[in-house]
Amino acid sequence: MRLNDEAQRALSVQDYASQPSIQGVDIVELKRFGDDGGSLTELGRLTAGMHAALPGFEVKQVNYSEMDPGVIKAFHLHRRQTDVWFIPPSDKMLLVLVDVRAGSPTEKVIRRLPMGDGVSRLVRIPPGVAHGVKNIGAARGRIIYFVDVQFQASPTEGDEGRLPWDFVGADVWDVVKG
Repeated sequence: MRLNDEAQRALSVQDYASQPSIQGVDIVELKRFGDDGGSLTELGRLTAGMHAALPGFEVKQVNYSEMDPGVIKAFHLHRRQTDVWFIPPSDKMLLVLVDVRAGSPTEKVIRRLPMGDGVSRLVRIPPGVAHGVKNIGAARGRIIYFVDVQFQASPTEGDEGRLPWDFVGADVWDVVKG
């Protein structure tokens, strides 16, 4: 079929290929068990603090956070701490990861990862991978995350670095249209 000239000039093709991976970032697809009364998702089995699905990851603290629609919280950066994130399948968030580790084979790789939206998964975020999130849903969004370093309020003892929300450009947070 031949398109008219205007449509031919405006035509693009959406890329459904997988995104580049970042070394050390693991995605664990979780089973969601549903019935006519609701659903259950097992977030993990722990033995002496060790998460069965994430070798080498010892849970030291579990946190819960809420975000209003449209809010961006970014970028967080840890030098010692590994995060493991879970966004409930009923919510809809955009997780953005950026490898800022000097000399890493995936240095400067950016990964946009839709979370929730009917899918149950964990994402392991290693030290040196900046991470941020935008609530792209219509309701308050929730994050449950596990960490292997306990929170310290003191900046000299803690591991809570920040980079600007637009560190890799403001457009990284735009919802893809088309």
